[in-house]
Amino acid sequence: MNIDSSAEESVLVERYKFTISYKGTAFSGFQRQGRTRTVQLELEEALRKLGWKEESITGAGRTDSGVHAAGQVVSAGMEWHHGEEQLRNALNAALPDDLAVLKVEKVKRDFNARYDALSRTYHYQIYFSPVRLPLRDEFSWRIWPALDIEKLNAVSRHFMGIHDFRAFGSPPRKNHSTVREIIRNGWEQQSEDAFCFVIEANAFLYHMVRRIVFLQTAFGQGSVTEEEIIRAVRYGIDAKPGLAPARGLQLWQVRYPDPGEERETKRIY
Repeated sequence: MNIDSSAEESVLVERYKFTISYKGTAFSGFQRQGRTRTVQLELEEALRKLGWKEESITGAGRTDSGVHAAGQVVSAGMEWHHGEEQLRNALNAALPDDLAVLKVEKVKRDFNARYDALSRTYHYQIYFSPVRLPLRDEFSWRIWPALDIEKLNAVSRHFMGIHDFRAFGSPPRKNHSTVREIIRNGWEQQSEDAFCFVIEANAFLYHMVRRIVFLQTAFGQGSVTEEEIIRAVRYGIDAKPGLAPARGLQLWQVRYPDPGEERETKRIY
């Protein structure tokens, strides 16, 4: 009996979920852009060395140039005859020092790192100093004078819930929805001179977190009013232009349904 080779190959191909971390400083973002150095380009080249044959991996989030990740997630299908730990180690041996695979998991064949995600969580780091501190500047935004965390948290509540965030960023695809749901957000004090903004949403627009952080710090410094922020959230009226620097931002975690739990609808953002 003849066995169709393409059918046989499809049986051998497994779906994998890769949790990765990277220092975004020397990357031009996550998404592939020709031969420009991006996270996707580097990871795909490493996968090809191990026999990966697909055209593209799928990422949970498309981080901007200079943005870091502690827990980005990607999915890909490939034929691999060894364990997940061996796949992780083989990939790390082929990857540059500023990109690493933290965990490899075998998942269902229809798993999609982007569309199956319930939420993404970002962290944004700021510190306060009258002079720049080069060893901290790669992962934090220096602000002076110091801000009041209670004032920041008072204004952050306006972002909670479902809103049209068109004043805060653009969608991944032209003419797609700019409505997003903020599940939680707020400022945490990490040390005497450092705060971290934590924000979780079902999905984000391009530049959305950096824009939200910028307007909150501008409010804390007195150059933007609370009413201007409210109008931006509720009515899409632009407030003071500007973005927080990319270096302070990290994609911290991507949350998925628990094993056995199914999403009611796969939403496309």
